[in-house]
Amino acid sequence: MATAFKETKLPAEAPAGKKALAWVDDRFPLTKLWNDQWGSYYAPKNFNLWYIFGSLAMLVLVLQIVTGIFLTMHYKPDANLAFGSVEYIMREVPWGWLVRYMHSTGASAFFIIVYLHMTRGLLYGSYRKPRELIWLFGFAIFLCLMAEAFFGYLLPWGQMSYWGAQVIVNLFGAIPFIGPDLSLWIRGDYVVSDATLNRFFAFHVIAIPLVLLGLVAAHLIALHEVGSGNPDGVEVKETIGEDGHPVDAIPSHPYYTTKDLFGASVFLLIFSSVVFFAPEMGGFFLEYNNFLPADSMKTPPHIAPTWYFTPFYSVLRATTADFMWVVMAGLAAYVVFIWLKSRLSFKTKATIAGVAVLAEIGMLPQVLDAKFWGVVLFGSAVVILAGLPWLDKSPAKSIRYRPSWHKLVYLVFGIAFVTLGYLGTQLPTPAFTLIAQACTLLYFSFFLLMPWWSTMGTFKTVPKRVTFTPH
Repeated sequence: MATAFKETKLPAEAPAGKKALAWVDDRFPLTKLWNDQWGSYYAPKNFNLWYIFGSLAMLVLVLQIVTGIFLTMHYKPDANLAFGSVEYIMREVPWGWLVRYMHSTGASAFFIIVYLHMTRGLLYGSYRKPRELIWLFGFAIFLCLMAEAFFGYLLPWGQMSYWGAQVIVNLFGAIPFIGPDLSLWIRGDYVVSDATLNRFFAFHVIAIPLVLLGLVAAHLIALHEVGSGNPDGVEVKETIGEDGHPVDAIPSHPYYTTKDLFGASVFLLIFSSVVFFAPEMGGFFLEYNNFLPADSMKTPPHIAPTWYFTPFYSVLRATTADFMWVVMAGLAAYVVFIWLKSRLSFKTKATIAGVAVLAEIGMLPQVLDAKFWGVVLFGSAVVILAGLPWLDKSPAKSIRYRPSWHKLVYLVFGIAFVTLGYLGTQLPTPAFTLIAQACTLLYFSFFLLMPWWSTMGTFKTVPKRVTFTPH
């Protein structure tokens, strides 16, 4: 039986704004949504600076959408007109140069913030139970951001846009049997051409942003359902006060709203400085070759993706025929290690060993070449991040209560990742290739050995409640 509609009655002297809000709330749960998702949402009171990057990511997302809308008003997704339309935006459209630089700088700022946001999750175990789904939604957001950045990379139709897209799309050609057809399907032509530009534009402007917004909503809903983590890794919901709220939590508004506004102000100051004084950031944000129109007859001497892809690109480039023998030896040693140290069932161990044997056969140069395995390692370097909730077996979520040498492990991993990122921007000399191969081994070892090293050492006692000193 349908419920009768009841309209909220307010005194005649009530402010017009309050009456309007009541009218909307009777027909749409606006106030309820605000309270559930932020206004009355209780967050741990011991948040530190690391917890500001989530709100900054939302700010940059809005910034990218708004600037992107203005850019599409003048951009032409046509191979003959695209580069000229970008130049027109830069030179003729009032404040067009500012909008374009805000968008290009915003792309790099987005990845800087997301990488820092993920670092916080790594340090404080934000992916651990019961937040596994939050982490998976976040990982899916990261994949969407990579796709969005890649599709947008081609749109200026400069030299690096054209040849960078050519190289990345051709990677799919290394996949056995379906590779050539898959590359052709992605490009829409036998080479990167007008068809490629049109479909990349459609994905960049419509398809990926819609998926991204849905994943962001799911990420936030999942977060507010189980509650935020904190630097101590303590579940604040386990200690409830008389008012029904956690005693170690405070309302997000106004306490964290003010901190987020302050963080946003500092970010916008830095962001504006880059936009106005160094939008190319020495070629890391915008490459010199991308200010030259695409020329299919002239290949740049050094093709590399934008910096936020270079750690994974380095893994791809480090996978040479000689390095494959090291990978084969490492895989064999890892399987032996699992048999000796793992508590998995015999059936599971046998399955892992069988898959490893097939992989070892496939790694032989007579079967599949190193280019294919480079693509596999390239993808695995990204996908392995999704497994963190099940790889980390540490008794303590937060780095604060883990053995001191665990911090050294995280530091080595961070140095390896940054080194891979830097090497991806440089020419592949023999010395750089060797360093990239060593960093690749360190990168994968961090994750694959985590079920063991994360449980080793003497752990500090995790407190029952959060540690917090007001200041």
